[in-house]
Amino acid sequence: MAQLKITLKRSVAHRLPNQRKIVKALGLGRINSTVVKPDNESIRGALFKIAHLIEVEQVKD
Repeated sequence: MAQLKITLKRSVAHRLPNQRKIVKALGLGRINSTVVKPDNESIRGALFKIAHLIEVEQVKD
């Protein structure tokens, strides 16, 4: 299964509380922090809500 490399590119300061919760739930902390998550519908839905804050790359296994 494909993986997604997610990098936080913009700050969550002064953002909506739900957007902050999504960033924290994904495991992102500071700007330029990166996590690798599986490519599934629930992750894609979360990424859609914070797309303006992150950068996503597809990583092959």
